[in-house]
Amino acid sequence: MWSIANRFGTTVDTLRTINNLSTNTLQVGQVLKLPTTNTSTGNNNGSTYTVKSGDSLWSIARKYDTTVSELQNLNNLTSTTLQVGQVLQLPSTTTAGQTYIVKAGDSLWNIANRFGTTVDAIKEKNNLTNNNLTIGQILTI
Repeated sequence: MWSIANRFGTTVDTLRTINNLSTNTLQVGQVLKLPTTNTSTGNNNGSTYTVKSGDSLWSIARKYDTTVSELQNLNNLTSTTLQVGQVLQLPSTTTAGQTYIVKAGDSLWNIANRFGTTVDAIKEKNNLTNNNLTIGQILTI
């Protein structure tokens, strides 16, 4: 928890509060909400979007120039049902200083393609010596 809080400029207490956690114990692949002060700016640079009444994945995808399947993939959604207040990750059109949490089925190749970069650039930025990834691993893009 400390390294995640430190990486994202917040505190362990804040992470525990916004994720309703009673301990600092995390599971591999667990998704954490991160504090943000800007949840729907429309700048499409890897930001988040907070679902409002009347939103659908289709309308959000259209607004942010992406696809429903990309939103589902980025957010590990198995259906198109949304909840008001739900925070969705938005795809990025820039790679400057972004982070990405590795999900099941990811490879450096598909992550590089998703963010418009190369496998070698991701490896260099993250000091990786091979192409092996771990679910839950945080990569700087």
